[in-house]
This record gives sequence, C-alpha cells and structure tokens, in this order.
Amino acid sequence: MATLNLGFLASHGGSNMQAIIDACNSGKLDGKPCCVISNNSASGALDRSGKEGIPWNHISGHTHSTPEAEAEAIVDTFSRYGVDTIILAGYMKILSPQVINYFNGRVLNIHPALLPKFGGKGMYGLRVHEAVLKAGDKESGATVHLVDSQYDRGRVLAQMKVPVVDGDTPESLAARVLAVEHILYTNTLKRIVSGGIEI
Repeated sequence: MATLNLGFLASHGGSNMQAIIDACNSGKLDGKPCCVISNNSASGALDRSGKEGIPWNHISGHTHSTPEAEAEAIVDTFSRYGVDTIILAGYMKILSPQVINYFNGRVLNIHPALLPKFGGKGMYGLRVHEAVLKAGDKESGATVHLVDSQYDRGRVLAQMKVPVVDGDTPESLAARVLAVEHILYTNTLKRIVSGGIEI
C-alpha cells in the first residue's frame, strides 16, 4: 500500500497525534502528516502542528454558521492537502456523515477502554476510567476503531490491554492506558500500510 496521507482532528493536547507524527518522522511509519484541524483554537494540538511545520486550521461552530458548512470546510481542507486517511486524536465532536462518507470510511479513532465496554456518548476522558474502576474490572486498555455515525460503534481494528491494579485511581489508570494508546495507534497504522488490516 502507498504512504498514508494523514489528516488529524484533535480538540485538546494531541499526544496521540504527536506519537504518530514522531513515528512518521523517524521512518517507523510510512505516513505523511498533511494537515491538522482543531475545533478548539487554543488546543495544544495546534501548537504541536505549528512546531512540526504541519499546516493547521481551526474549524468549529465559531468559524462556520451551520454543521453542514463546518463539515464541508473539513472536507475541503483535508482534500486540499491530499489527505486519504483521517486520524481522530481526542476530537470531542461526533463526526458528520458527510466527512465519513467522503473519505470512504477511512476515518480512525482511539478510545481509552476495551470497546464495546465503556463506550458511547459521554464516555470520554476520566469518565471512562471512573466507570472501569466502578465496575470492578480487572483489566482495561485501548481500542482503535473505524468511525461511523455513532460514538464508539465502528468496527474494531485493534486493542491493547492493561491491568487494573489495587489502589488505582482514574488518573493512574488513565496514564497507564495513554501509554499503550501511543503504541497501539501507531502499530495499527503500520498494519494498515502492510495490508495486515484492511479498511
């Protein structure tokens, strides 16, 4: 398969995005970071893209008057930079079917739990890890999945597990899961490039 031309959607810090960019820069991943879009003009992801010299845009309800116009702007921007695969990296909005369909389902997300458990609307950030601990589960982890019109319901591509240990807090579990997210996301993209995973 040819090089992945990656477009990123991020709302906050963008640490998963940075891990993928680092893998591309080091030659570990046959990918090209083409463009970053954030719905948060103050996001760390935009700072990271600027430091990396990657084109970036703020596209949100503040810049466009309707969801349809916002979706069209996302499609137009990614298309202009030759993006063929979209990476959600902490993007805190449900993605328009217009965007998903335009990119033929080549839209990926990572979730900080072992889907289908602890997914769905409102399950993000520390809320996920709080739910895992409340349920008494002995393991958690991360899931890379395709994005469809519902939160966390697209086809699962890969997962990595981490143990839940005695004394865990939502914060300590979140840190352990985030460490494997960085590994899992990049490794999943490598398997897509090699043909080990079809999307």
